[in-house]
Amino acid sequence: MTHPTPERYNPAEIEPRWQSFWDQHDTFHARRSPGRPKLYVLDMFPYPSGAGLHVGHPEGYTATDIVVRHARMRGIDVLHPMGWDAFGLPAEQYAIQTGTHPAVKTAENVANFRRQLKMLGFSYDWSREVDTTDPSYVRWTQWIFLQLFKRGLAFQSEIPVNWCPDLGTVLANEEVVDGKSERGGFPVIRQPLRQWLLRITAYADRLASDLQNLDWPDTKLKQVNWIGRSEGAEIDFRVDGKDETLRVFTTRPDTLYGATYMVIAPEPPAVKRITTPDNRAAVEAYVASAITKSDMDRTALSKDKTGVATGAFALHPLTGAKIPIWVADYVLGAYGTGAVMAVPAHDERDFDFARRYGLPMLEVVSPDGKLRERLDAAFVEDGVAVRSGEFDGLRTPEMKTRITDHLQSLGIAQRKVNYKLRDWVFSRQRYWGEPFPIYFPVELEDPQSDPRKGAKHVVRYDQPIAVDESDLPVRLPDLTDFRPGNDPRGPLARAVDWVYFQKDGKWYARETNTMPQWAGSCWYYLRFLDPKNDREIFSDKSYEDWMPVDLYVGGSEHAVLHLLYARFWHKVLFDIGVVKHPEPFVRLVHQGLILGTSYRYYAKADGTFVGGDTAVARDEASGELRISASGAPVEERWATERDVELRGTDYVHKELGVVAVMTAEKMSKSRGNVVNPDDIVASHGADTLRVYEMFMGPLEQVKPWQTSGLQGIRRFLDKVWKVCTGPLGDTSDQETAKLLHKTIKKVGEDIEAMRFNTAVSALMILTNHLAGLEACPRDAARALALIVSPFAPHLGEEIWSRLGGADSLAYEPWPVFDPRLVSDDEVEIGVQVNGKVRGRITLAKDATEAAALEHARSEKNVEAFLAGKAVRKVIYKPGFILNIIVDK
Repeated sequence: MTHPTPERYNPAEIEPRWQSFWDQHDTFHARRSPGRPKLYVLDMFPYPSGAGLHVGHPEGYTATDIVVRHARMRGIDVLHPMGWDAFGLPAEQYAIQTGTHPAVKTAENVANFRRQLKMLGFSYDWSREVDTTDPSYVRWTQWIFLQLFKRGLAFQSEIPVNWCPDLGTVLANEEVVDGKSERGGFPVIRQPLRQWLLRITAYADRLASDLQNLDWPDTKLKQVNWIGRSEGAEIDFRVDGKDETLRVFTTRPDTLYGATYMVIAPEPPAVKRITTPDNRAAVEAYVASAITKSDMDRTALSKDKTGVATGAFALHPLTGAKIPIWVADYVLGAYGTGAVMAVPAHDERDFDFARRYGLPMLEVVSPDGKLRERLDAAFVEDGVAVRSGEFDGLRTPEMKTRITDHLQSLGIAQRKVNYKLRDWVFSRQRYWGEPFPIYFPVELEDPQSDPRKGAKHVVRYDQPIAVDESDLPVRLPDLTDFRPGNDPRGPLARAVDWVYFQKDGKWYARETNTMPQWAGSCWYYLRFLDPKNDREIFSDKSYEDWMPVDLYVGGSEHAVLHLLYARFWHKVLFDIGVVKHPEPFVRLVHQGLILGTSYRYYAKADGTFVGGDTAVARDEASGELRISASGAPVEERWATERDVELRGTDYVHKELGVVAVMTAEKMSKSRGNVVNPDDIVASHGADTLRVYEMFMGPLEQVKPWQTSGLQGIRRFLDKVWKVCTGPLGDTSDQETAKLLHKTIKKVGEDIEAMRFNTAVSALMILTNHLAGLEACPRDAARALALIVSPFAPHLGEEIWSRLGGADSLAYEPWPVFDPRLVSDDEVEIGVQVNGKVRGRITLAKDATEAAALEHARSEKNVEAFLAGKAVRKVIYKPGFILNIIVDK
């Protein structure tokens, strides 16, 4: 490759040139060669937002790029693809605001993201690029849904949802605050709505147990907790005077004798059936209020639990005692059985509720078998049964078994495994998502009429029909109005010519809900195997070539939902023989957040400013921030790194002269702390950005961004350039050779262990050493170009080319270290006197005890602790430590 000879390292010229070379030569095209190992490394693909990348995004991408570049140089076949999770609400909102079709904005965003990723030198195989909105991709997303549907794993149900008429959509629990939408403050009502659900609960046990063999971080525990497997019993309570039975699930059947009341959720129809006339008005008012709250509000960890008595009583299944039945919103109708037996002496939530409403408490488990004089708090630990009839004296584990056996023998209970995991609500009342490949029969009042023209009709949602696989994909209609409305069917319902169609002389209606954004991201790793295959989801050969994913890297915010959903879909595909591994991702790594830095100060009402170190407090009544000393109201202001300078130990606003307190938090436009990688590449180069992000600290840790830190990395890369393009010597001296081979060994091992910050440190040490020589040995320059290239690929390529390398170094063999040169003849060990380190000595690693003792006595600090004292014992481990025991 021909190139100019700049006098200095110039990334603005070098980096685009090598990026063009890689593109033109398909350098990173994934290929399989017989007999070679493979490595499938996957980044969690991004949502292409309009804002583009910020500097937090490339951290994980750089880490995986280093891993795959190193692997290629070690003779490993690599699959490293990239694509776009492109359906989603932001593109739809932009379409609503501007009238631009979401596909147009999505394409613009994708183009920008692709440009930025190429600008950063990531070695993706771009020939495998996928986009979840592409019809050829949607086809197979819909195909997978149909496999779920055919096996009864996709079904419809009317479930209570958070419906916001003003926004025209269902809101997640997290989006509802005090009965109103988080966005806009619009009223939200809980109402039953027909939804598609996926029966993920059928896979709950396997989703939990199969985590054991995966090389994952604490994500495994998060998933296990989310699944929430619990073993217990379902127990029946008859309602006094009614032909009605309430069934409860409990993990503590041993506390049954302590049940003093029952609580039923507001939603079940049984509430109306059992409520007495005298209590009906109060119960109906309470239910109406409760169903406006989100599940999150209802189950919040607050002691202010509310409820109302139904006037009905249940009969205790063992004692026959009458216990009151209450309605309370902290019990959810969609979870468990919708009813609980309340044991206030042994459940904190029941204890708080009973204390508030003056309900009885009965202690039936104690730590030592003795009753407490006062019940000041619920005892929730295991203990000894008391007041439990024939079971008195049994410890909790045995009590659980014995009482459950007894209840089963009476026919009023059964052992039960329950889960916190709920079936996955899979419907969205939005436009920009995958259409469901489902349609329904239409019954017309007048068989000759046309439902598209407003003829009266009924859609038989109870008779869903799968679209024939040969007719996939079902494409979205080209709407011009994407706004949600107050019709729970969603905006697609307005596309009547799309919704209604005739087949064999009969009218049908398409499903007008769309799939959630999760759908496309559940299986994209499989489409990367064979993205242009228009006959099948992927070929058997492509699967055998690359699966499973060996390394999956992404943010910990996806630790539960995305990974759980993807594993669920994969297991379904495994069960029907589409995939051959029960788990898709062998190893998982979460990169830590890179936080933006901003600098806080305060503005007063009179237009003056005070420092961010001023003591302030928020007024509870008005919500205003006020200076604690004077009570004067202030507002937060935020400065960027460019606006401040360090004076002594404080950051000070350059123009205003007030102290600005640095804070590190998630990057956001409102804080002004978003850093665009385009700006960094323009000022310092892509390689500088890559190396800086790897040098900031361990990959998994949260780290604050400091633009000023780029200067040191840029100086390091400049030094690598000067060392390798300056005068070169013939051979390395012994000291240089040893350091070079130690660095080769350490950098390789650190890359495999993903310890990138320490690998960069080792490269810096080697570079500083080489810079101190009159001429860098040619073999050292060539090796340095190779081992620096995974981190700074443009720089590595350019140096390699200037040293006479042909074409790209991407597949050049990784340097092999000489074991003899990485083993030190001498070692430094600690010297202890009576077990306390008093000094350190350097000696031959196989030195005798006598030689080690002689060296130790020559160390002044050690000798000071030995002077005048008799040596009683010497403990010597060659190469590790010397401990001299003397008289005290």
